[in-house]
Amino acid sequence: MVRSLWSAASGMIGQQANIDTISNNIANVNTTGFKKIRSEFEDLLYQTVKVAGTPATEDTVVPTGVQMGHGVKLSATQRQFTQGALQNTENVSDMAIQGDGFFRVLQYDGSYAYTRDGSFKIDSNGQLVSSNGYKVMPEIVMPQGFLPDSLAVSQDGRVSVKVAGGDTPIDVGQVGLFRFPNPEGLQSIGENSYKVSNASGDPIAGRPGYDGMGKTVQKFLEMSNVSVVREMVDMIVAQRAYEFNSKAIQTSDNMLGTATSLKR
Repeated sequence: MVRSLWSAASGMIGQQANIDTISNNIANVNTTGFKKIRSEFEDLLYQTVKVAGTPATEDTVVPTGVQMGHGVKLSATQRQFTQGALQNTENVSDMAIQGDGFFRVLQYDGSYAYTRDGSFKIDSNGQLVSSNGYKVMPEIVMPQGFLPDSLAVSQDGRVSVKVAGGDTPIDVGQVGLFRFPNPEGLQSIGENSYKVSNASGDPIAGRPGYDGMGKTVQKFLEMSNVSVVREMVDMIVAQRAYEFNSKAIQTSDNMLGTATSLKR
């Protein structure tokens, strides 16, 4: 019965972590470029009371053994990088990636971060930056006297603008995309961004629309891939599992209480 107390307690702890993950998904249902997280669990060590294959008689062996489990633990939280819905914003500096790939931005400490959030802006220097002021890499700088409404981004990432007094668009840069051998291994750092880790592998640079990279879609943003209905169902299942584990603890406690009252 003591084993059942600890096993059920580990189940409650695991389901609490599951609820925490689901809550974070729901909280970011409207976060641009957010990718939902899935909790994964694994069972704990087993106590082997009887080993399968132990001789039962001179000519036979025990067909099945006896093993007692010790509960569950959270093994991983995996991001699911499925495509989110594209939303039209009519903002010329907004970009979405339709397919595989990440934008690269230069952080203030000089390190690179990768994001699916294409809500870019043009700063006072005419440079394309993220909402946090991080420079989009490779750098894209607008010329003097450019017309903001003339900004155009093709599906292969070519950026062009018109300048005052001119009718011909001028190429000002190329949007680069980056993909990873294992994007699920990227380290989340907040601000809709990720950093490279040993698990993700090194970034592979490419041009939108080529070599397996997605296309850039101007005036659109990629929304979160969280399904509220699915998350609510998962929350109900997690809540019921939490309740079942608490009932197991109460039942074990009642059984212990009965055992201690036998002397009476």
